[in-house]
Amino acid sequence: MPLTDDERQRYARQLVIPELGEAAQQKLKAARVLVVGAGGLGSPALTYLAAAGVGTLGAVDCDVVELSNLQRQFLHTTPDIGRPKATSAAEKLRALNPEVLVVEHQVRFNASTAFDLIDAYDVVVDAVDNFPARFLLNDACVLHKATLVEAGVLQFYGVVMTIRGGRTACYRCLHPDFVEPESAPSPAEAGIFGPVPGVIGALQAAEAIKVVTGVGRPLCDRLLQFDALSLTFDEVPLLRDPACPVCGEHPTITSLHDYGPSPQAQPRFDVADATPAGGSTRD
Repeated sequence: MPLTDDERQRYARQLVIPELGEAAQQKLKAARVLVVGAGGLGSPALTYLAAAGVGTLGAVDCDVVELSNLQRQFLHTTPDIGRPKATSAAEKLRALNPEVLVVEHQVRFNASTAFDLIDAYDVVVDAVDNFPARFLLNDACVLHKATLVEAGVLQFYGVVMTIRGGRTACYRCLHPDFVEPESAPSPAEAGIFGPVPGVIGALQAAEAIKVVTGVGRPLCDRLLQFDALSLTFDEVPLLRDPACPVCGEHPTITSLHDYGPSPQAQPRFDVADATPAGGSTRD
């Protein structure tokens, strides 16, 4: 897909990077990326993907903007309170880059919508705010061999990894069993330091761009941990588990079903050592 003169000017600072250039920009223009969640992680991920020139950008969110979101979910502003997040986010993204086709999906990501959503896109970015959806996203992407950029945040900590469904370590290789959300603190209880989802969501956008363009080394079979208090990053190598219930040699999960008693239940993140413990809190 050739670039227009306006696109060459808009993306000039990317085009001059030797590892990117016009060929990579054309791949971005042809790409379709789905971001599930338009909140704390979704705000930076969606913004940087739109600014970079991803041709089709899907935003999945069925919630509305609340006042407590605005401390970190910068795609939304005070006048947006009460409006659908997908609509609010799409408006800002279209204003930022009218070259990008922004598709609003005002639906809940669940077992009945998962495959239709992910199959329409090349890369999926996980920015959900509930624990059941995290497991469901992993299962759906592994079963349909999709690429998933996974992340989570809580308090001063964040994690991010990239999963090539069925080819690299997935979330269930770390945590094979579903953990009931009631056993974990919610963001309202534990809190979130606003810049942390900004950092992690930006990293998710970088990972998605790398996957689309083939530039660099994605975070496959690796978990990147961020600690804002000490301002450090640590990398943990991951191995694909032959006994994984979804991507292992003898999978027991071969179809989708919804998890947890409540779609709004919150995931868990172990802030003691900044590593996921059965899940991570999304926001």
